[in-house]
Amino acid sequence: MTTLTIEDLAVMLLPGQPIAGLDLGTKTIGLAMSDLGRRFATPRPVLKRVKFTQDAETLLAFAEKEKVAAFVIGLPMNMDGSAGPRVQATRAFVRSMSEKTALPFVFWDERLSTVAAERALLEMDVSRAKRAERIDSAAASFILQGALDRLSALGRATLPDLDA
Repeated sequence: MTTLTIEDLAVMLLPGQPIAGLDLGTKTIGLAMSDLGRRFATPRPVLKRVKFTQDAETLLAFAEKEKVAAFVIGLPMNMDGSAGPRVQATRAFVRSMSEKTALPFVFWDERLSTVAAERALLEMDVSRAKRAERIDSAAASFILQGALDRLSALGRATLPDLDA
C-alpha cells in the first residue's frame, strides 16, 4: 500500500491501532506515537539518519514492535502552498518505503510545525541544547496531533445523531 488520505485512513483503522508520526529531515527523523485511543501524540527519541536501507529497517522494526497501523508524515510545503525540494524528497522517501512495507502513509501539511514545537519547548523552559535534541520529535508530535484531531473530527461526523 502506498499513500492514503486522512479520510481513507479513518475508514480502514480498527480500534486500538496506534499511528506513528514522522518529521523527515536530512540528518534526523523526528518520531512520535499516538496512544491506543488515538487521542494524544507523544514524542519519541529522534532517529539519526544513516542510509535509506538502515533508516527503513529501523522504522519498520519500530512499527512492528509498537504495532503501528500507519505513518503520518509531514509534508514540508512552502508558505504559499507550493511544493519545494523537501516535498519531493519526502514523497521519494515514502515511495521507497512503500516498496518495503504494506503499511499506509498519510501526508500531512507540516507548515509551521517546527515553529510550534520550538514555541512549546520554550514555554516548558527547555534549554537550548535539549531543544536541539528534541525539536524534530516535538515537530513529529505536532504533525501527528493534527492528524489525530482530524481523525477525531471525522469520527464525530459519522456518529448517528443520538438526540433525534
